Amino acid sequence: MTSDGPKPFLIVKDEAGQFRLTVRETRYNSQGYPWVVSKPVEQAFKSTAAARAYAVEEFGGKAGEFAFR
Repeated sequence: MTSDGPKPFLIVKDEAGQFRLTVRETRYNSQGYPWVVSKPVEQAFKSTAAARAYAVEEFGGKAGEFAFR
């Protein structure tokens, strides 16, 4: 992944106050254009720390790979 692409993990607070995790994968077509596939995780989390811990444990997330909105 290049540094200008989206971060692999997106954490968003929903209307109910829960935090949702989306796992994003960036692929590139034959002409070098990015194609991003987003897969939301069904589980809701009580905090960003809990969502990050889940991403680290389940998907091997590392520092600097998280975006928040």
